[in-house]
Amino acid sequence: MNGSTHNGKSAAHTIHAPSPTYLGHDREEVTRILIQALADMGYHSAAESVSTDSGYELESPTVAAFRTAVLDGSWARAEELLAGAVNSGERRSGNGLVLAPGADANTMKVWIRQQKFLELLERRETARALIVLRTELTPLCSEQHQKLHALSSLLMCQSAEDLKAKADWDGAFGQSRHVLLSELSRRISPSVMLPEHRLAVLLEQVKESQIGNCLFHTSSQPPSLYSDHICDKSQFPTEVVFELDKHSGEVWQISFSHDGTRLASCGIDQYVIIWDASTFEVIHKIQAHEAGEVCNLAWSPDDAMIISCGRDRFAKIWNTETGLLIKTLERFNEPVSSCVWAADCRTFITGSFDKDKSLCQWNLEGDRLYTWTKKHRTEDLAVSPDGHWLVAMDERNWLHVYNFVTRELEYEWDLKTRPTSVNISQDSRFLLVNKVDGEAQLIDIATRDAIQKYRGHSGGEYTIRSAFGGANESFVISGSEDGQISIWHKSTGIPIEKLDAHHPRCNSVCWNPTDPCMFASCGDDGKVKM
Repeated sequence: MNGSTHNGKSAAHTIHAPSPTYLGHDREEVTRILIQALADMGYHSAAESVSTDSGYELESPTVAAFRTAVLDGSWARAEELLAGAVNSGERRSGNGLVLAPGADANTMKVWIRQQKFLELLERRETARALIVLRTELTPLCSEQHQKLHALSSLLMCQSAEDLKAKADWDGAFGQSRHVLLSELSRRISPSVMLPEHRLAVLLEQVKESQIGNCLFHTSSQPPSLYSDHICDKSQFPTEVVFELDKHSGEVWQISFSHDGTRLASCGIDQYVIIWDASTFEVIHKIQAHEAGEVCNLAWSPDDAMIISCGRDRFAKIWNTETGLLIKTLERFNEPVSSCVWAADCRTFITGSFDKDKSLCQWNLEGDRLYTWTKKHRTEDLAVSPDGHWLVAMDERNWLHVYNFVTRELEYEWDLKTRPTSVNISQDSRFLLVNKVDGEAQLIDIATRDAIQKYRGHSGGEYTIRSAFGGANESFVISGSEDGQISIWHKSTGIPIEKLDAHHPRCNSVCWNPTDPCMFASCGDDGKVKM
């Protein structure tokens, strides 16, 4: 079936036919996955031996020919084989390509011809590339004017390097053909063409499932495949080991450096304090905003700088090694509420109550590069680590979600109640929103689906920050109006711990990104607790 016999021989031997299943799993599926895994690991003789002994092939000659055609850049041959593909479920003969349900052969042709077009441009065969664009791509993309315009603009590239940069493409001799094959293989039925590295994907899913089911996950090491995974509850952080009391008033915000070696805090007393996260000694005590409280701070991606923003209507950049001021931005008309860095480490974004500068991007010289909106004030914001999403929270009930690359507004969301903080997970998939009604909500940013809700803490009229944390970001943690810290299992929403922390209010929490057994909190009692 599906080209799975070897040299025409049946998988069942003449005398002793093996069971059609392996411990309840389809024997052919298991064997083909093993053959692929052995080949992936370089054990080609072993892979051939398993194929010979079992009678199962990894893929039919037609599928193998299609794979070779794509990797060799034989585009006419690849399209010829694709032309013979049939849809999944159709009756067929031979061992040809079978498309996965919902796959569109024309879309696959567009990808092949686009690769062909780019490779011709890379070789400076502009005339041939133009013919491909006009006679091969345009008929298939007649409704995709923006795509055709983007491809046409590449004809003006002056060099291969310029082409690669503008097309975000690494060339014929990079990984582009492998990437193309990977995309094409997802549209071909796995019954004839296994998805790439299938065993590795399955094993990763097993590990993720075991981590997801571990209520007290504190191990930064991936689970072993030799045994079922479980973490000892005694290793979970619940005990205060240090109280840091160098602030003279309410502490509003804390943040670990990305390497986990330092901690920064700020609040009502106008100071930003940088602490050593191992000795808990003060490294720098910076009088950041002499005329008002420090509302927020953010570490640069390389941990070399910190932005602070304050009620004095200024945002400032500081050198974290020396504690010295690098730059003060132009004065805002209202307090600056929030700040985050772009992944490039050369620009950053501020949020402000000043509607004229509500949501702006700046460079290190203090030049304003872009202003997203003047329709609302911004109370908090977040940028996804992959640089795709920018989320702004206004002073009412709305979230504003932008494509950070194109700077376009993707969508707006009315939460029906006022949010107090926003945060994005390290995998850039999930948005965590804390709200005044004492509920935190996990949202899939791309699909806008509400994934999970976390209850048990109390909101209020002031900013209460929640965060992701722990090994593999397995937990959600939040401060609370009643001074407690609540911790939930991220995927299940199960409450894990409720800890007395600060009185009368716990304002912010932050988990050490490199130590799953350490987090910090701060509150109106003027203390930072580890």
